[in-house]
Amino acid sequence: MLSDISFKKSQFFKTIKLMKTIIAYTTTHDCTEKTALELKDHLGGEVTLVNLKKNPAPVIDNFDRIIIGGSIHAGQIQKKVKEFCLKNLNTLQTKELGLFICCMEHGEAAGKQFSEAFPEELQRHAKSTAIFGGEFDFEKMNFLEKLIVKKVARVKQSTSKIDQQAIRKFSKRMDRIFNPFLFLA
Repeated sequence: MLSDISFKKSQFFKTIKLMKTIIAYTTTHDCTEKTALELKDHLGGEVTLVNLKKNPAPVIDNFDRIIIGGSIHAGQIQKKVKEFCLKNLNTLQTKELGLFICCMEHGEAAGKQFSEAFPEELQRHAKSTAIFGGEFDFEKMNFLEKLIVKKVARVKQSTSKIDQQAIRKFSKRMDRIFNPFLFLA
């Protein structure tokens, strides 16, 4: 009996290690890419990163988990993220799903941006959702973008408010699974 439990337990942990994850994201000034890379480092299993600007239609059927992220500009997530979600809506609802945004807003304003970024069906289905903070990187902005950020956000220089704790918390929720062996101890 005990050896049978040990065998099942080892098979259980092999399954976790073999879980395949895709992080599909779009980035404008590399903030979302930075957070996606950091997220990848915290997740278990095999993780593939796909920038939807470079590959707008990745094949997602072979992945167990799908994480989708993008950044908010003028209150909206990138068009490529919305298109990916709508095109794959049915498939995404059959997978383990995570959703995140990068934005400079906080509290209720950030929550509103998140709720407008993804279809409601996906938000309800998602195992984990998060707001990873954001950045204003003046070196990567054009003149008009800098002007708008300085005027609207009242920011005069590059600033980063990426929330590493939110990234770690998100990854832990994505990796959390029901472990029947906890009840055998």
